Amino acid sequence: ESSGRHGKAVTLVKNLVLSTDDTKALAKKLKEACGTGGTIKEGVIEIQGEQRERIAEVLRTLGYQVKIAGG
Repeated sequence: ESSGRHGKAVTLVKNLVLSTDDTKALAKKLKEACGTGGTIKEGVIEIQGEQRERIAEVLRTLGYQVKIAGG
């Protein structure tokens, strides 16, 4: 998704039912795996750049069910 970000892409990880601490820990793992920055806004993890495949792979290894949305 790039709307509202001056054309720069970010990858969003949504619909997670995690505590705040668990969400922060997962965001840290994803940022390290992708070698990029990111943030958490309103329970949605935002990772800089087009990282869908890499994030999906990491989430699957952690036992999450993954559904990739978008083009």
